[in-house]
Amino acid sequence: MDVCFFRGLVFVALTAWTLGEDGQVTFVSELSSKLAQKLSKYAWYGNVRLQRFQIPEETAIARWVFTVTKGHNFYCGQHNVSIHIRWAAPPVINPIGLVFPNATLWKPSLSLTLPVTSHTSTTFNLTNPAPGDWYIAAHLPEDDGRIEQKGFPSCSYFFQPQLSIRRAVDTPILQQGSLLQQTAGPDKPARLKLYVPEFASSLSVSVADCLSGEGADGRNCSLILRLGSIAPQQSPVTVNCSGISCSAMLSNPPWDTWLRVFVESSKENHTVTFNIVSSYTVKCKPTSVGLKAEDGINGLRSNSSFANTTSAGNHSVVSDTITLSNKSVLTPLLPSACVWSIPVLYEEVDVLSLRFMAVNGPNVSVTNTHPTLLTYPLFTQATGGTLNLQLSLNITNVTLGNSSNVVACLSPWAPVLDLYNSQPCHTALFGGYNIQVNSSTPKAVLRLPFPESATWYLTLQLTCNSSDCGNTSVVSVVPEVFISACVEDCGKYGECRLLRSYSYLYSACACKAGWSGWGCTDNSTALSYSQQLTATMLLTLSNLFFLPAIIVALKRFYITEASVYLFTMVFSTFYHACDQPGVAVLCIMDYNTLQYCDFLGSVCSFWVTILCMARVKETFKYTLFMLGALLIAMSMQLDRKGLWNLLGPILCALLFMVTTWVYRGARRRHCYPPSWKRWVFYLVPGIACALIGVCLYIFAETEDNYYYTHSLWHMLVATCVVFMLPPKERKREDLGWSRGWSWNWRPRVCGYTLCQSSKEELYTVT
Repeated sequence: MDVCFFRGLVFVALTAWTLGEDGQVTFVSELSSKLAQKLSKYAWYGNVRLQRFQIPEETAIARWVFTVTKGHNFYCGQHNVSIHIRWAAPPVINPIGLVFPNATLWKPSLSLTLPVTSHTSTTFNLTNPAPGDWYIAAHLPEDDGRIEQKGFPSCSYFFQPQLSIRRAVDTPILQQGSLLQQTAGPDKPARLKLYVPEFASSLSVSVADCLSGEGADGRNCSLILRLGSIAPQQSPVTVNCSGISCSAMLSNPPWDTWLRVFVESSKENHTVTFNIVSSYTVKCKPTSVGLKAEDGINGLRSNSSFANTTSAGNHSVVSDTITLSNKSVLTPLLPSACVWSIPVLYEEVDVLSLRFMAVNGPNVSVTNTHPTLLTYPLFTQATGGTLNLQLSLNITNVTLGNSSNVVACLSPWAPVLDLYNSQPCHTALFGGYNIQVNSSTPKAVLRLPFPESATWYLTLQLTCNSSDCGNTSVVSVVPEVFISACVEDCGKYGECRLLRSYSYLYSACACKAGWSGWGCTDNSTALSYSQQLTATMLLTLSNLFFLPAIIVALKRFYITEASVYLFTMVFSTFYHACDQPGVAVLCIMDYNTLQYCDFLGSVCSFWVTILCMARVKETFKYTLFMLGALLIAMSMQLDRKGLWNLLGPILCALLFMVTTWVYRGARRRHCYPPSWKRWVFYLVPGIACALIGVCLYIFAETEDNYYYTHSLWHMLVATCVVFMLPPKERKREDLGWSRGWSWNWRPRVCGYTLCQSSKEELYTVT
């Protein structure tokens, strides 16, 4: 994907010494822009043009301007450009309704459709957007499968996004338990922010002592209270206030973050003065397990390789301590504690590959009295992959009843700490993902493509239908949490590719053999093994049509030309045997080398054939052979798929051939070649084969018919060579050749040099 690594950032500070538009804060404006990128038709995620924007804290308004411009002046009709917007991670899209892999969950992003004819722009406004990274993805409609040759004119569209924001720089801070007087008027809302600490279980924001000074209704609040920011994945909690007071309550608010408070008047021309206060409660604080102050990194690494094997015969519940395998795993709870927290290590294995490990080994103890909590921080660099959760129940020595389950809730920003009471896996502002394991289903898998950049919390608890779980009150589970580039490495019929948008890396699956979908698991259009084998046989065996060309060249003593045809036939055969998308694949060497040799041999075959038809002197002809081969090799290295790298040498050779033919015809005052049979039975059929082959190659090839049209291209080109090769040159024996082929060929030697007839060659064609 062609990406221009340049970003223009224009910062405009509009500082008002008087009060800002809201009357209580000062605003500045910022503008960021990306360079235009060429859009592609959608077939897989690699066709998407992804852009990332940064929205700072306390942004009041964000405005995107999306501009699409057509690259050529000829008419291309109307196309719809799809634009997807997501916060904290790239958007997961499915515009053509394909199947996702099993246990893969995703949430749709905000989508816009922009009709485009020549030049179109649209604006998208967002009030109180969530701070952080925002991702914009754009693409054209579904790919029709037509293979466009590089360098050939086609309809092209360029997409350029721009972002302008308006940010408050002195937003008042709402402290815990401190009253703050504010005023909300028409188009002048009150903007505040408060900090939610870690372990907060609930948050309350109350509005009281409303005063509007409008007679009997002067103590009516008539306010709208909003908590939180706006993003496609979340909505703020909204409360319509009436009377003299109101409050908004959040259960499981996001931890360790700033939360916005937005208060506005619900009536026009109505200004309200009010007092606002916030308070939060800490229901419990977790007790760490398996980590002490004196533990070093070496101790943690040694503990991580130790497996806590659960034994049914020696586990017991004594007071608040649970002992497994004579090792104290869960320490006594503090009076304010209600959850055990397992420290987690994370290790960066590779690009978009991150592994998390519990410090006391892979086995984690789970009880029915209190939940167990594990924390997984995901940074921006990890959002371009897939978050995988594999939860396995260790049932070697423990047997669960039919009514017992180990319930797990994976949620971002804040944990859900009350799973025993069938509370949904959902926090105040964000949704979570719920899975469970039991004796009948001891393993569960959850995959989240492009997870949000946040701290993720995994809560585990043993639940039973009855209040008592019987003899089994503690079990051992193995939670495996890791980041991988793609879902199961895209399976058998896909390739996981690393993509880049400026400095941001993300991955996607490129499917083959007709398979499709996010993880190449959708077989609705997949090719069967017989179809794959047929395609391989067509593309490889069609190169055998070069055998007649090789035989004719040898029979007419064009040894150099025959060598080029043999080179082309061999490498084209093995290149297409290696280029197959399915399982019928054979690669004798590196794919890139095979492709280079195939393209080089194809162009050189045209080059030597047309120069041979020009019928120039041997020295001049072989000089052109060598010079052309070197220039073609250079151009293939620069851009082997460029259309003009194929047409350029052909047109140059044709121009040279036509010039020599016109020169001979002018000197002889007769058409060259002079024989009408040569034109009717050789040149015209050869030209027809060449034109049909070029038209098929440029205009008719699609992804669906590639196996047939490209095989016909091989056949037509090889047949064209048979028709176009000129007849054997007369008096070839004067240059040292005998009549016919013989193994005892000997050149005539005159002294120390080969004898050569000094008679002028007329280069006649019969």
